Parts: sequence; structure tokens; C-alpha cells
Amino acid sequence: MLIARLIADQDGLETRLEGAREALAGAGMPVALAAMLDFCGDVLQLSLPEGDRQRVTEILVEHFGACNLLVADHEIAVPRLFVSDMDSTMIGQECIDELADFAGIKDRVAAITERAMRGELDFADALTERVALLAGLEEAAIDRCLAERIEPVDGARTLVETLKAKGCRTVLVTGGFHHFADRVADDLGFERVVGNRLAVADGQLTGALAGAISDASTKLATLEDERATLGEGARVLATGDGANDIPMLQAADYGFAYRAKPKARDAANGRIERGSLTAILDLFGIPESEWVAG
Repeated sequence: MLIARLIADQDGLETRLEGAREALAGAGMPVALAAMLDFCGDVLQLSLPEGDRQRVTEILVEHFGACNLLVADHEIAVPRLFVSDMDSTMIGQECIDELADFAGIKDRVAAITERAMRGELDFADALTERVALLAGLEEAAIDRCLAERIEPVDGARTLVETLKAKGCRTVLVTGGFHHFADRVADDLGFERVVGNRLAVADGQLTGALAGAISDASTKLATLEDERATLGEGARVLATGDGANDIPMLQAADYGFAYRAKPKARDAANGRIERGSLTAILDLFGIPESEWVAG
């Protein structure tokens, strides 16, 4: 069984829906259309007795465009665990790029970041290279960067606090830095933080990391360790946008790619292409009356 939920423009909905149903049937996946689900937004649910998740997603995107959607192989339920990436997912910036601007090298660092996020560079090597470029930068620049540059994405606080109110544990796991992530987690309401640590000496960044690198394997291990404490049957949500998020997106029951790079988007069974992160609450069927304002 596959359950697909999506949020799309209402213009021409019936025509596009009929086209999607015909395409699914032509691919050997007849679909039953549930009533429009009266959540806080217009959420459409389709049920398929069986089918290929990736092909279902492709057909829905072909007919509905840049929609928000989730395709699961079980009845969709509110998760017990939420593990999220930070940069360009919970916040709208890449912290290392913004910090590099204070050293006058943002373009150089951002180019490396972009390639790493697309999966074109080894993450650890790219991180080590970028951190080395920050050697000599005053640690105080981090506080300025946080105050002047770093902002949560729309809906981030509401998503975290609403899930917590529903009994979901929340974990922020990042390939970025504790200097930023600890403050972001406190602001948004995350209960645990996993990330990298910048080495500092005499009030300046040394250009090195202190401790092991937090990367894709760390994100996956964090998700699996946290899942193991919840007991059998607990559903897990993960969100991310880049290549190093792929393992945890694939391991989660609900892996949402948030305005993501193509490789991450293709690996996920959920996607948010427009609007705020509260679209995830819509897709879980949590009415707006139960949202906890951020």
C-alpha cells in the first residue's frame, strides 16, 4: 500500500488530478482518491494498493508541478522523533558562508559549500578546506553573524513546538558548528544538538575543528540511536536539503527535502517546494487549531 498526500494549486485541479490518475493507472498503479482532507490547508490524499514510490512521486510532480507532497508505504501518522539539518533547512542561511563574509572570503567559501551540498565534493574534505580559510578570524565575529545574518525559515518554530506538543522528540544535527547550532536550537526549541566544534585560541579561530567531524554518517547514526530509544513502530521524521542529508532522509519514515538540491530531493519520500515548513504539519493532518505558535 502507498499513501500519497499533496498540497497543490487549486487552479485546474480536477483536470490535473484526472491526468495523474490516468498516468498512474497506465503505469500499473490504479489509485483511489480520498475526499479532500479538511486539514488547515487543502490536502489531497491518494491511496494505491501497491506501487513504486519514486514513480508515483514523478507522476504527481509531472501533473501538479512544484507541489508539497509525501508518499509513504503505510498510514501516515504524527512522528515520535524529528531529526533535522540546520543550514538552509531550519535557518535560511549557510552559517559558514555568512561567517566567511566577515573574513572577506564569502564567494570563495560559498562556491565550495554549493558543490559539497550538491554532492560534487567529499563533505569532510570540503569542510576542512573551508574552516582552514577562517583561520585568524575573531571569535566575536560569530556573535555578530548570529545577530545580523542568521534567521529561521518561515514556520520553523511552529513546526518544532507543535511536534513537541504532540509528544515528538526533536534533535538538530548539523554539519555546521555548535557556535551557531546551540543558539539556533535554543531559539527554535530543539532538545538535542549534534554538530562540529570550531577550535579557538586566544579569541581567534585556529582554522581547525575540535573533535570528530559531524557528517552524513553522524546524522544517520544520530537518527538510528534516537529511534532505538523509542520502541518498535515509532515513526521518524527527518528534514534536510543537501547531499549529506541523504542517508538520514532515506532512513526516516518521513524524509522531507526542503527546497533541496536535486540529489537530496530525489532521495526523499517527501518534499516542500514552496510555502513554509508548516506544510509538513498539514501533510501529517495536524489542524491549525492545534499548532503551537512560534
